[in-house]
Amino acid sequence: QVQLVESGGGLVQAGGSLRLSCAASGRTFSSYVMGWFRQAPGKERELVAAITWRRGSTNYADSVKGRFTISSDNAKNTVYLQMNSLKPEDTAVYYCAARTFATSQYNYWGQGTQVTVSS
Repeated sequence: QVQLVESGGGLVQAGGSLRLSCAASGRTFSSYVMGWFRQAPGKERELVAAITWRRGSTNYADSVKGRFTISSDNAKNTVYLQMNSLKPEDTAVYYCAARTFATSQYNYWGQGTQVTVSS
């Protein structure tokens, strides 16, 4: 059974940084894509960044390009989201998710971690 556990959220001032972690367990993830999503109150969930375990290929939402970096540590089965130059509009619950290459749907989700950026 796949488990994704996020950590690292919190309260930070605008311009600050946070690093989120997602510890994955339950299977071999070499054929998986890992994504970080976020959902702010009253807004739809959006994909912030994604990475492939095997090649480390990444993609980002335009709103976070140049500020956020997604990375993975395959030995630790952990995916990170380094968030720099945070803005109040980055405030949201951030979720780690996983899918295989065979589907576009993310099948597995973590419980989420709150990120709050104060102005």
